[in-house]
Amino acid sequence: MSKAIFYHAGCPVCVSAENGLAHSLDPSKYDVESVHLGEQSGRVAEAEQVGVKSVPALVLDGQAFHINFGASIEDLK
Repeated sequence: MSKAIFYHAGCPVCVSAENGLAHSLDPSKYDVESVHLGEQSGRVAEAEQVGVKSVPALVLDGQAFHINFGASIEDLK
């Protein structure tokens, strides 16, 4: 099973992306983890290491995909 991490900041853009995209991934193929960087600020560095520049972002198998612009990763530090 592949790992998917959905990084977000809890804003309306992020919540919409989570509901529309992250929850649409096939659970038999992806183990999806949702990370609210506003509440889990200790994981901002982890998000940066995998290439997240803004949220919401979905990381599939270590590759970051930026969905829409909700907040810059710099704003979450």
